[in-house]
Amino acid sequence: MNALLESFLDYISFERGLSINTRKAYADDLRQFLNALTQKGVSSLSQVNRKQILDHLMAMKAKGMSTNSISRHLVSIKVFFRYLQQEGLLDRNVTDTMDSPKLWKILPDTLSEKEVDLLLAAPDMHKPIGVRDRALLELFYASGLRVSELAHLKLSDLHLDDGYIRVVGKGRKERVIPVGNESICLLKRYLKEVRPQFCPTPYCQTIFVSARESGLCRQRLWQIIKKYTQIAGIMKNVTPHTLRHSFATHLLANGASLRVIQEMLGHADIATTQIYTHVNQERLKSIHHQFHPRA
Repeated sequence: MNALLESFLDYISFERGLSINTRKAYADDLRQFLNALTQKGVSSLSQVNRKQILDHLMAMKAKGMSTNSISRHLVSIKVFFRYLQQEGLLDRNVTDTMDSPKLWKILPDTLSEKEVDLLLAAPDMHKPIGVRDRALLELFYASGLRVSELAHLKLSDLHLDDGYIRVVGKGRKERVIPVGNESICLLKRYLKEVRPQFCPTPYCQTIFVSARESGLCRQRLWQIIKKYTQIAGIMKNVTPHTLRHSFATHLLANGASLRVIQEMLGHADIATTQIYTHVNQERLKSIHHQFHPRA
């Protein structure tokens, strides 16, 4: 159970880009919950039922904890279980039917197309590291990959002459994603000119590598995005998930169907993809409010 918790905490830090304080709050709440389960002899989260969660919340109430604090604990538990189900680590989410005053359901941050252009132009293409970083940023935005998927992408996954990549995502499900000409050209340049400098031996098959011949981990990819966000002068909190959200939002805004976006993102349920319709609605509302004379 502790390993699942650490995986969740890495996810909210490196993929969702939540703050250190938010990570600590989730960690404290969930460690209390897991300790309570362990004391009751529960050794697997698949064994957890609704009554055990309610008993935990009632025990906190009996200790004099405020209603707001108890509500926050429930939100933490719900977010944790939702993550586990989405990752395919739990077959069902026992908290689905449990109400809470305020759920962690925030519309994802996205970049405008102009901001994407600024971000992609930020790496210095006169330096090998800049060529690598421009290639990975272009592929990130062109494909909508999860950061973990990009980190594990292998040379054998590239089919650049045919214009696509093959990705193994959640639940070991394989999907094919088309890639545009700009990204393909940059990848070919990186593979020809830069990667052999960083990784002269044939043993490492990871596409994006450091000068130390090792593959880039999720944390390093997150740091690269932060670096170029600052160079580009973008004031938003940009994370790997921001590029994924921007990919989907821009596809929808330019006429792609939800089913196509669902397939490329690797969502098992189209309900997960439908959040982008809300993003687009918010954008339309903003434009209406800004430009309509009677808004």
